[in-house]
Amino acid sequence: MRVRRALLYIPGDSQRKIHKATTLGADSICLDMDDGVAVNQKQAARATIAWALENLRFGRSERLVRLNPLGSGFEAEDFAQTVNARPDGVVLPKVESAEAIGWLDVQLTQAEQSHGWPPGGIRMIAIIETARGIVNLEEIAAASQRLDALAFGAEDLAGDIGAVRTAQGSELCYARSAVVIHAAAFRLQAIDMVYVRYKDTTGLVREAQEAADLGFAGKQAIHPDQIPAIHAAFTPSEDAIAYAQRVVEANRAYQSAGMGAFELDGKMVDLPVVKAAEQVLAKARAAGRL
Repeated sequence: MRVRRALLYIPGDSQRKIHKATTLGADSICLDMDDGVAVNQKQAARATIAWALENLRFGRSERLVRLNPLGSGFEAEDFAQTVNARPDGVVLPKVESAEAIGWLDVQLTQAEQSHGWPPGGIRMIAIIETARGIVNLEEIAAASQRLDALAFGAEDLAGDIGAVRTAQGSELCYARSAVVIHAAAFRLQAIDMVYVRYKDTTGLVREAQEAADLGFAGKQAIHPDQIPAIHAAFTPSEDAIAYAQRVVEANRAYQSAGMGAFELDGKMVDLPVVKAAEQVLAKARAAGRL
């Protein structure tokens, strides 16, 4: 599964912003037809996105498209007019059930068959941003082999449940953790919420590091300036990598000697600590640090 530390949303009707996005080095670029596009610009966004996917070079960045939600009346045309340009993945917002995932899976399968593309090649990311989506996380996470990630939509969820958004985010603790836990249970990535105060770098750094500590694999972004801080938060530091390497190497030696738990730097190391170190090294490899 590819690394998705920063998933940057770009309004699909802005050719200028899409051009700029291709130069930023974000892990994932999501060309948006949903919230970032006015109703009277939906058709323009579809045409611009199809053109961009066919004509622009995105470098190492993943090429994603975000449809409008199932039931909006826009989603079928969004899909039909962009899938022929073969995006790397499709982002479906406001997912509340396995049926929504199933609908998109069928559309993608039919498109791949009609074009002769490898089956399952176009991936899927589901945004969980309603109370019903949180309640149905288990069935959503298990709904398709195409599904790579669950993304958390905080602003819509807060509105749906009548919560007041705070800087601390305590009103989101349960839902945010639920997304991480269900993603981990089904071997999916969890992608954290957007930080809407895009000029507040200090707050972004704090929230991104908090998300990394919770177990998120990445974070959604709405402004190019957010990318460096997000990438940094989800990339292990040199010290963390070095310590993880020492743990793994020491464990290998002690296991060969017939010993389980052992002491390293005054701390007891057992299997959970070793697994955590292996996860650090896996993230470092995915980010190109090893």
